[in-house]
Amino acid sequence: MNLITLMLIFSLALSTALIMVSFWLPLNSPDTEKLSPYECGFDPVGSARLPFSIRFFLIAILFLLFDLEIALLLPTPWASQMHPANTLFWSTIILLILTIGLMYEWAQGGLEWAE
Repeated sequence: MNLITLMLIFSLALSTALIMVSFWLPLNSPDTEKLSPYECGFDPVGSARLPFSIRFFLIAILFLLFDLEIALLLPTPWASQMHPANTLFWSTIILLILTIGLMYEWAQGGLEWAE
């Protein structure tokens, strides 16, 4: 039997066993104290189940987008050793597309927190 096949079978068996144990092991005994929202020892002021503003999700998605930009541009110095002009071209295209998208969101007022 191949070593990779053996490792795949072992990891599949171990993960299946751990999933089954974690499914049946915990005891679920909710009470009013556990189900109440925690607010630093004070009585809850309002409902803890209020939905987030869509603006929060927009800012979070923009953060992830620019975080992904850094991940895409991180290997640029190593890639520029092979084809410098081609690497510089694609890095500039990525930055240009993201900058145009940011300017569009800014112009549409999508980055304004308060309306």
